[in-house]
Amino acid sequence: MLSALASVGVSLGVTIEYALGAIVTWTVLAGISAAIPILALILIVFMPETPNWLLNHGRTEEAREALKKFRGETCDVDKEMGILVDFAAKNNVVQLKSFKETLRALTSPAALKPFIILFTYFGIYQFSGVNPVTFYAVQVFQESGAEMNKYLATVILGIVRLLSTIAACISLRTCGRRPLTLISAIGCGLTMIGLGSYMYVREGWVAEGVQPTATWIPVACIFIFTVASTLGYLVVPWVMIGEVYPTQVRGIIGGLTTCSAHLFVFMVVKTFPLIQHIASNHGSFWIYGSISLLGTIFFYLCLPETKGRTLQEIEDYFSGRTKTLGGKGTKTLPGNKPKILEAEKGSMLP
Repeated sequence: MLSALASVGVSLGVTIEYALGAIVTWTVLAGISAAIPILALILIVFMPETPNWLLNHGRTEEAREALKKFRGETCDVDKEMGILVDFAAKNNVVQLKSFKETLRALTSPAALKPFIILFTYFGIYQFSGVNPVTFYAVQVFQESGAEMNKYLATVILGIVRLLSTIAACISLRTCGRRPLTLISAIGCGLTMIGLGSYMYVREGWVAEGVQPTATWIPVACIFIFTVASTLGYLVVPWVMIGEVYPTQVRGIIGGLTTCSAHLFVFMVVKTFPLIQHIASNHGSFWIYGSISLLGTIFFYLCLPETKGRTLQEIEDYFSGRTKTLGGKGTKTLPGNKPKILEAEKGSMLP
């Protein structure tokens, strides 16, 4: 659940930007927004390295001190430190010393399979229209024909997004990754197609000089879309980055996954005006909705459920040592013996 709080931070930031954008000019807003990354850059200097990373590099005492900083000086970290050391020893987690070793680890099934799944997940998520609606919210409200004040609607949208993101973080503990993702994919797909269809009909009304009616429909579509997207798309893939990758290369391949996710953000935000120009307003939302609905097939067939599974079970599954992801029905593939991948205290993922 804690790993999902980053998504809450993003939604909080979006809400603040919407609120400020309604009362100040874009130049003032840009100046205020620039101060936040600068502050983060200063604070990161005081952030200690992770104990796991320090242990992998043979810096045991520094790892202990880092753990104390994370847990508090009054906390007894000896037991947890022993678990981390035992984990590294049992799983032969050592520093990758050459490019060849790193490349071999990155292209192993345990790393490559989950990367392909998350890479595709982020692609579907971004091209379902989440960030075009986020970045162009004021414009989308205006062009949809909604009668509600576009700035007020955008601020309310940010608040709804924040609350639904918090709800998604809580739901992760009970609903699992697959159900929430499928809700997002279906919900985003249907609402985008609904929004596009209303825009298509409205364009006909305007062309014929007819006063548009049912202007609540685009508002409802946008708000339902936002709730649906936050329940799965905005939370699940970011949480899974910390679940599905092997410890030895988690930092590297997790960074590559994050990089690809933001590359998709750049692509979809920059191509939105072009798609609008080529396919018109309604056509662009039909495209996004169709991608999300088609993504449902991929998620149903390929997305594993990691809730309640240990890191050992997950890595065994992606390595091909087991046919299913944990549980009593797991069968070990012939000729393969599950490798110990966790310390004695193997943690169950919430």
